[in-house]
Amino acid sequence: MGIVTVATTPQSSLHDLDTSAEEVESAEAAEEEGDDAVRRSAGVGESSRASRHWWDRNADEYQDEHGEFLGDDRFTWCPEGLDEADARLLGPVEGKDVLEIGAGAAQCSRWLAARGARPVALDISYRQLQHSRRIDLGRGTAPIPVVQADAAVLPFADASFDLACSAYGAVPFSADTERLMREVHRVLRPGGRWVFSVTHPIRWAFPDEPGVEGLTAISSYFDRTPYVEQDEQGRATYVEHHRTLGDRVRELVAAGFRLVDLVEPEWPAGLEQEWGGWSPLRGRLIPGTAIFVTERG
Repeated sequence: MGIVTVATTPQSSLHDLDTSAEEVESAEAAEEEGDDAVRRSAGVGESSRASRHWWDRNADEYQDEHGEFLGDDRFTWCPEGLDEADARLLGPVEGKDVLEIGAGAAQCSRWLAARGARPVALDISYRQLQHSRRIDLGRGTAPIPVVQADAAVLPFADASFDLACSAYGAVPFSADTERLMREVHRVLRPGGRWVFSVTHPIRWAFPDEPGVEGLTAISSYFDRTPYVEQDEQGRATYVEHHRTLGDRVRELVAAGFRLVDLVEPEWPAGLEQEWGGWSPLRGRLIPGTAIFVTERG
């Protein structure tokens, strides 16, 4: 079975697509060189298009740079290296139907499958999901079921999954996370867990730098204006959205979830690897990741 791509309505029919790179290569993509970084509004359509094109364009580099840290079948929640094998935030997974949102190359789904779960890996990027196929072929294992779709319009029937998870996927890039949370609630069965990690909201007050310059707050934590990289024509090529901790809790409760835990992983002793703005220096002073552990009512 190839990568499944769906239209942007929740109940659309699924259809198989060829897994060639032609669609990726033909995607409209502005060159990153010369892109301006600004804070401005960015709506649902613009954010979704920017995310799809950016991840298609940068998937190869991302997997080359971070593939060793992520592994082929490791479930890690964050750059701090908190693994689900130790944290058990999802609870028992054997025999469970699990939806991984913003799955990338489906490393987390592969870990889940090895422990008896039935995962489906969803991502907006066709190229990222092709990397999942590459890993499966290289390992000679059964392919992880993958679906290309926007997380705010999940192409699944109501109550299709026991668990849903996302490790830095989809949530930060969605302009309408209230809708995204409602969609996850819809496809989960009663009592199902929805666990996701994002950049800790407090980080939005600081420069995204791993050194000492990243230790001084220069922006308002309460400024929800999106971070946008745009080309010379003003078209967004990358968009990331900020919500405060309170915003996240309120949208989860409004969608019908109960907050079970909010995990803020500490920087572990001995980890010296930097990942973008994550570093031992910053990690030992301010939180870098927030993991929301919730249950569907």
